[in-house]
Amino acid sequence: MTVAADTSVCIGAGLCALRAPAVFDQDEADGTVVLLGQPAPDDLPAVREAVDQCPSGAIAFTDG
Repeated sequence: MTVAADTSVCIGAGLCALRAPAVFDQDEADGTVVLLGQPAPDDLPAVREAVDQCPSGAIAFTDG
C-alpha cells in the first residue's frame, strides 16, 4: 500500500503537513500538497490521520 496525493483536488488546507510533516509539505506557490515520499512504518498512524482528515480527499492510500 502506498500514499498518493492529487494536487488537482487539493484545497491547501494543510492538515496533512501538520499531521505528518515527514511525508507531506505544501507548495510555496499555491499551498497544495507535496508528497515528500512514502511513509516509514512509524509515520503510518499520522498519515492515516491525515488521510482521514483531508477535507478535499486529495490524499489517499492506494494499492501498489
